[in-house]
Amino acid sequence: MTQHASGSSFRLFSSDLQRWRWQIFAITWLAYAAFYFTRKAFSVAKLGIGEDPDFSLDKAAMANLDALYLGAYAVGQFVWGVFADRFGTRVVVFGGLLVSALAALLMGTFATLPIFATCMVVQGLAQSTGWSGLCKNIGCFFATRERGRVLGLWSSCYAFGGLVAAPFTGWWAYQAFGDWRMAFVSGAAVVAVVAVLFLWLQRNRPQDVGLPAVEEEHAAVGEHPGFWESLRTILRNRTVLVLGLAYFLLKPARYAILFWGPVMVYERMPELGKVAAALVPSAFEVAGLVGPVLIGLLSDRLFGARRFPACVLSLLALAVVLALFVPAMQSGSVLLVVGLLFLMGLTLYGPDSMISSSAAIDYSKGAAGTASGFVNGCGSTGAILGGLLPGYFDTETVFLCFTVTALVATVLLIPHWNSRPQASAEPAAAGSPRKALA
Repeated sequence: MTQHASGSSFRLFSSDLQRWRWQIFAITWLAYAAFYFTRKAFSVAKLGIGEDPDFSLDKAAMANLDALYLGAYAVGQFVWGVFADRFGTRVVVFGGLLVSALAALLMGTFATLPIFATCMVVQGLAQSTGWSGLCKNIGCFFATRERGRVLGLWSSCYAFGGLVAAPFTGWWAYQAFGDWRMAFVSGAAVVAVVAVLFLWLQRNRPQDVGLPAVEEEHAAVGEHPGFWESLRTILRNRTVLVLGLAYFLLKPARYAILFWGPVMVYERMPELGKVAAALVPSAFEVAGLVGPVLIGLLSDRLFGARRFPACVLSLLALAVVLALFVPAMQSGSVLLVVGLLFLMGLTLYGPDSMISSSAAIDYSKGAAGTASGFVNGCGSTGAILGGLLPGYFDTETVFLCFTVTALVATVLLIPHWNSRPQASAEPAAAGSPRKALA
């Protein structure tokens, strides 16, 4: 009788944990996707600001604002993981969502350069709460042995966010109201709603809802290495340093398209109109939904968990596509531009997601959080150039630079072609569910 009760209790326990895993996966995925509605608002608003006689900003000024945002975002990447560990994901990410919505609302209400500059810094700090905090949240609900597959699926959130945010805010701004300010207001409304849902549905860890941890703690709190010790470990890790440098070189291209894609298309093809110009770069994000999944399968099944061969091949293809993009826009063919943007997203988002998550953790040598933060911080620093360069140079020069940086990143990764991560010897936690997200 006791055994029967114990078995029933275990099944109930497992069922409750599985429900919470699905719930946490869904709400964290939605939260990170939502950040893009305020992140992409300025890139869409640029189309109207450039023609607004009451608020004059040239391309250089817009680029400087992007740089302010990206600089603050890079700083936040290094900082917020510490706060998430200390205060929990719930507080940190909810605060980031709420502040991001308020800053966007302010930008859509008061159009002055000082307010825009201040709000872009605030946005960068607010939106950088998302990655480290939400990855930590996923890690609390999914065991080590299953996180690779789960994070591969979860990483589609940022491609999806970028995909839907630009057309959504563009429609409200130029179709529904005919006012660029509505790009900020509509994005703020979405983020505010998601912030409320996040506060309602999210929990930091299974123990917060009376469930056991998915894995046993491996060391007492006092035995964990400190910040400086972990940082020294990473700085002595040549593989992680190479990943950080490669990510620094790769990230500018992605953010140039995210922040300047609509402007680039509209300048070359004004006959499309503003709404279509905001929609065309969405092909880049559509491919971003597929790229991480494909490169993960290629890495695991064809290359036996070696991360570098898949990244090298993808980056070589990316360099070719980047070189062809400007001639495609000069041809005037919308289909050709959309096709190349799709291929660009396919070959860029794959190595982007693998370098910043799976590879950084695989080669971290016991300092996964610090390695992931370091690599992502390097990438976010490089992203500043993605916001700046299109404002100061013509599109041909910018994409020539991106072609060269993709090739340099490829050369950096080639010597690590046969490198394999050490297989985790960590046993499965007792009582943890056997099935991950299918």
